[in-house]
Amino acid sequence: MTVQEKITNGKACLGIELGSTRIKATLIDDTFTPIASGSHGWENRLENGYWTYSLEDIHNGIRACYADLKKDVSEKYGATLQSIGAVGISAMMHGYMAFDKDDKLLVPFRTWRNTTTEAAATELTKLLGFNIPQRWSISHLYQAIMNKEPHVSEIAHITTLAGYIHYILTGKRVVGIGEASGMFPISGSGYDNTMLDKFSSAASSHGFKQDIREILPQVLTAGEKGGVLTEDGAKFLDPSGDLKAGIPVCPPEGDAGTGMAATNAVLPKTGNVSAGTSIFSMLVLEKPLNGVYPEIDIVTTPDGAPVAMVHCNNCCSELDAWVNMFGEFSALTGHSLDKSQLYETLYKNALKGDADCGGVIAYNYLSGEPVTGVESGRPMYFRAPDSKMSLANFFRAELYSSLSALRYGMDILFEKERVSAEQFTGHGGLFKVEGVAQQFLADALDTPVSVMKTAGEGGSWGMALLAAYMLDNGGLSLPDWLEKKVFAGMEKKTVSPDKTGVQGFGEYMKHYKAGLPAEKSLGNL
Repeated sequence: MTVQEKITNGKACLGIELGSTRIKATLIDDTFTPIASGSHGWENRLENGYWTYSLEDIHNGIRACYADLKKDVSEKYGATLQSIGAVGISAMMHGYMAFDKDDKLLVPFRTWRNTTTEAAATELTKLLGFNIPQRWSISHLYQAIMNKEPHVSEIAHITTLAGYIHYILTGKRVVGIGEASGMFPISGSGYDNTMLDKFSSAASSHGFKQDIREILPQVLTAGEKGGVLTEDGAKFLDPSGDLKAGIPVCPPEGDAGTGMAATNAVLPKTGNVSAGTSIFSMLVLEKPLNGVYPEIDIVTTPDGAPVAMVHCNNCCSELDAWVNMFGEFSALTGHSLDKSQLYETLYKNALKGDADCGGVIAYNYLSGEPVTGVESGRPMYFRAPDSKMSLANFFRAELYSSLSALRYGMDILFEKERVSAEQFTGHGGLFKVEGVAQQFLADALDTPVSVMKTAGEGGSWGMALLAAYMLDNGGLSLPDWLEKKVFAGMEKKTVSPDKTGVQGFGEYMKHYKAGLPAEKSLGNL
């Protein structure tokens, strides 16, 4: 069967992921190979003290992404996308979307990037004996309750961005278990009942009368059916009317879950690092942690296995700003380089820098960074008078800075909890230039790091895989299905830690940690 026939016969599966700077759609065939894609760029905005995207941004963005996918299908295969085997929606995890009984959004979407819930997160962590990060939906809800925000009394439902889009498409208030684990702690196959009771009691003392169990979306695991595309949902996604209703839709997942699926990192002692606007590591645990750490989130794989997550708000944005500035310089010289050339040149030149960056230290904090205790971020760099300031060292320091907060959090797992990792798999924009960030990450974590040929596909491909798993998994568990059906024979490149690089990154981290008080002080300016 040709690719065109697979598309026209509804044999392809679609994953759409709403990331921080780009919405991407990936269509795969029955060999799990990407056959078409679409994308749409967007940016969050800071309004009234909150990072947000408007409903107009969300609606128009996902439609534009889908339209771009349709165009790609038409141009490549001469086919009109009408029927799809299965669809899955993913988005940046966490955040807060609160609706009344008539499905009216009560306050603008509050994204994961906000660091406005410290009081709530601290109180809930103590109350539940479980780390509740500021990003989590329950922190946003509890902070709004504590602040006595007027909208709280009208709340009928809360969800995440992925859950919201899924509801528009299917009419079902459900989320995948991995996404749910970024809303409220999970036990077994659902929310932790004891913690739900404790939350209800504490919220009631602040005057909150609604039942938290009815406010949170239903939890589903990978392989379960999340609903079907309704007539209204099909028209929402494809206003032209070509897309047919009735298509199965799998449970929506967060970008952490899709990253695990896309990197085959769902078994104990395997992990992945997703690096884009933010950066986070996921390490599947063999057993529960002994301690509770504000730097470590406990979430789950899409099939419910416990995962230690280190999530850092800042990764590539400051790097991108420097690349853009060098692009301006190249244009001024009359030798303009395109973006891919700029990244390739600057990243690979960084490999020539000293392992400790010659004493050049950088901070990439455009927003607050809870992992390192920085409330309000300011990009910063410093060096000693005798440091070796070169382009290679400076840009190596910028690349190191994109990994440093992650290393800060991972040290807790490795040193305090003695957790072991056999391998990490990297994916996302940071790894597009072959062998550079991959090597630095291997040195930072002193663990082999692999990058697959699908690394650039990212979460939308992972979401398409979860849709395909729901459609036809042959009774296999998610780990077995990924290993046997998807990744068997998958091309990948693995680098091992370099002894000099490991030592150099360690030296860099000593100076990085020593300079954090200055970074915190800058946040007050």
